[in-house]
Amino acid sequence: MINKVGQIMLYVNNQDESVHFWTEQVGFCVISEVDDGQGMRWIEIAPNKNTETSFILHNKEWVLKMSPGLNLGTPSLMFFTENLESLHNNLSNKKIKVGDIINMPSGRVFNFADNEENYFAVMEKGK
Repeated sequence: MINKVGQIMLYVNNQDESVHFWTEQVGFCVISEVDDGQGMRWIEIAPNKNTETSFILHNKEWVLKMSPGLNLGTPSLMFFTENLESLHNNLSNKKIKVGDIINMPSGRVFNFADNEENYFAVMEKGK
């Protein structure tokens, strides 16, 4: 039986730029980094060190060589925040491409693009 989502793989073109985006721009932290010195490198990031679900930033080119049939598309992710307007303003002030805040039946949401033009959504949700 599966009881939780552990890690989400994000396949990126430039790991260093992606780490910078997620940590310096969005506020995530690096949990761990593995580099075998032979081209296999991944960086685990998360909103904070106590988060159960983390992201692994993999080098898209390396993964393609190792697993040619793997779908390297970006997953559709929905993040939650307690203060949507504050986060929207914070990301906008950092020159991150953000969409308008819109009202959906499930709550207020907006989307934003990472450094590689992948889009993610954020929904306002209390604790």
